[in-house]
Amino acid sequence: MTDRAKKAPRRTAERILDHTLVLFNRYGEPNVSTNALAAELGISPGNLYYHYPAKEALVNALVGRYEQALAGALAAAGPADDAEGAWLLVPALLRLAWDYRFIFRDLNDLLTRNRQLETRCQAALALQQAAVRERVARLCILDGAPIRPEDADALATSIIVLLTYWLSYEYVRDPRRALEPDNADAAVRRGTRQAMALLWPYLSAERRLQLRPGSRDT
Repeated sequence: MTDRAKKAPRRTAERILDHTLVLFNRYGEPNVSTNALAAELGISPGNLYYHYPAKEALVNALVGRYEQALAGALAAAGPADDAEGAWLLVPALLRLAWDYRFIFRDLNDLLTRNRQLETRCQAALALQQAAVRERVARLCILDGAPIRPEDADALATSIIVLLTYWLSYEYVRDPRRALEPDNADAAVRRGTRQAMALLWPYLSAERRLQLRPGSRDT
């Protein structure tokens, strides 16, 4: 088999995933059928099923992409005691949620129908929780002393809940326009400010000056 023949199936599979992500994000996963997807791609349903035998396989493959991107975002945040890195982690996670917003918009429904997704989402959530918790413990103070472990747990959980469901909130506010591509920057910016509002009471004066609204691009 030639190199060209070996690469062709992978190119087709990746093109299917790229297009699927666009449609899932635009219309929601429940509203995109495999037949409609094949028609949009200009391929036969049989060709689509050769690469992805069911819509669940498409979802799982896209979740795999999300997991890889999440690992990269967490690694890029740098050390847990780096305040700037902590600041940048929040919009990075929100941007990632935006890029895979079909997962977060339809999360409860997807989890009900896909048991494999259940464990993978729990693992992704745990990674984010640990990363945020570590930064909260290193950077936050309360009454002039390091924040207590139980308070760090609660604050990290509040931030993760906000990050996980922020796009759902945006969608409820404006269902017709909130998740359109042109609104990405505004949605991420608003979500970042809300997360920082949770952190603000636990930051020293120095940290507040360093991370005041508008002092960093989001």
